[in-house]
Amino acid sequence: MVQLFLHVPREGGSVNTVAVEARKSLLNNVESIIKSIIKSTGRYEARLWLCSTISSVHSLSHHDQRNLFIDLLEMKNSRQDVAARLLRMIFDKKPKMAGSILAKKGHILEEFFRGNPKRIIQWFGHFAVTGESTHKKGAKALSQFAFVNRDMCWEELEWKGKHGQSPAVVATKPHYFRDLDVLQTVENFLEYVPNFWSSDELADSIKDGEILQIDAGYFVDQFLYLMYEDNSKDTWHVVEDFLIDEQFSSLSQHLLIHLDEQRLLDFLKSLGKLISPTSQCKELAFPCCWLEVLLSGHCDRISLDDLVLLNCVIAKGRQLWRLMNDEEQQEEQEQMEEILKGVNHLTVADHFALMKELVEREFPDALKWISIQSWVIFCVLSKECRSGDSCESLFSHNKIEFRKADDYSLVQNDGCSISQLPDTDDVDLAGSSQKRRKRNRRKKRHRYDSDDDKLDELLELGSSKGKNYIESRGSWHLSTDGFSASWDIADIPDHLSTCYLKTWVKWACF
Repeated sequence: MVQLFLHVPREGGSVNTVAVEARKSLLNNVESIIKSIIKSTGRYEARLWLCSTISSVHSLSHHDQRNLFIDLLEMKNSRQDVAARLLRMIFDKKPKMAGSILAKKGHILEEFFRGNPKRIIQWFGHFAVTGESTHKKGAKALSQFAFVNRDMCWEELEWKGKHGQSPAVVATKPHYFRDLDVLQTVENFLEYVPNFWSSDELADSIKDGEILQIDAGYFVDQFLYLMYEDNSKDTWHVVEDFLIDEQFSSLSQHLLIHLDEQRLLDFLKSLGKLISPTSQCKELAFPCCWLEVLLSGHCDRISLDDLVLLNCVIAKGRQLWRLMNDEEQQEEQEQMEEILKGVNHLTVADHFALMKELVEREFPDALKWISIQSWVIFCVLSKECRSGDSCESLFSHNKIEFRKADDYSLVQNDGCSISQLPDTDDVDLAGSSQKRRKRNRRKKRHRYDSDDDKLDELLELGSSKGKNYIESRGSWHLSTDGFSASWDIADIPDHLSTCYLKTWVKWACF
């Protein structure tokens, strides 16, 4: 039965130095296997996982966030990937911000419509029919401009009927504009009425940004030119305002995945100089805390390879396990199988001696070895926790108090029932915990329904009964988190290996 070492002992005992050295050798071998997996087929996926973790960083001011991404936009090669993607985000989420710039750029609008009948009809072909009160989009701009400047441009209006319509008639019957030959009229305005393209009427129809939907790619190219060639201050102000208002998580998820490795590392180094981890981070209260502490104090002394590996074993252990069990990773899978068969069982004194060695090391090095050790625990648990009985034996062996999720009796590590909690606590458990449990079950069922095969492969359950078989094996409330959540077999390896990680990173590194 695997020993989890979830508590720091007050003192050690007799240490088996041979066992400690064997464990250090084992961890080195596991590191080599992980690097091989990442290098062979999982490099891109592992980078995506790292970007996901980066997006969770929370100790960054809005001002620093803006400066960080502005620096990224100014990096070489960022124009075509990062800047283009950012503009798409602005078009989708804040089209009025882009529309306010475009409304002032009549020459861009002229070129957008010139020689393109489809775009002309899409924007200017929305005249009101009988019963409608107003024209829409460019049609409204065209009609308003034509009335205001009728002495100058009315003759450029082309009508489909045998004769044209006078301003007086159309003013009383706006639906007559339905008889306008929109394509020929706009082409006339492009040729003979240049003032229309810089008019207030057209600007008013453009500023809401709806026109961007017609051809976003065209307008991305135009805005890139304004930013990088024309160095338009108004355009850069829009970009800066968006970077301040948008959530860091959203910006990271949309932009960082496009970076090459050098720019991603440069971005992380810049990020490390801007964040200040809180006391909560040193308690590892959030999933990204290890990264914030690492970057803020050691960003100049760590490689992207190290960051990718650390993120795999700390934040994406389950995904890494699944990746290793792909058919393409047969060699690494066999190597890991052999390692897991030969895992030597450390005593509390042996493990404590191993941890004491890490205290003397730099934070990145100590974090790496504790993290790899936690992933080894995850791998072992993924193979051993195959039934409710095996899970409960594990809890008992490691002095973890547990309560089955379908009742409210606490169970000691020897399996005996603990006296019932006071009535008030029972009410709390039956209220908030039951509601939480129901929510958790709904989420888990949805996950199983959508990914049953992958989950079975992950846990190596070898069951043909699928979802119901997994759920029937039990779920528990554990003392490791104060009985605050319900954990089923699918989550037990992840949860307990994370508890190990937090316990020893806080002790050895903080």
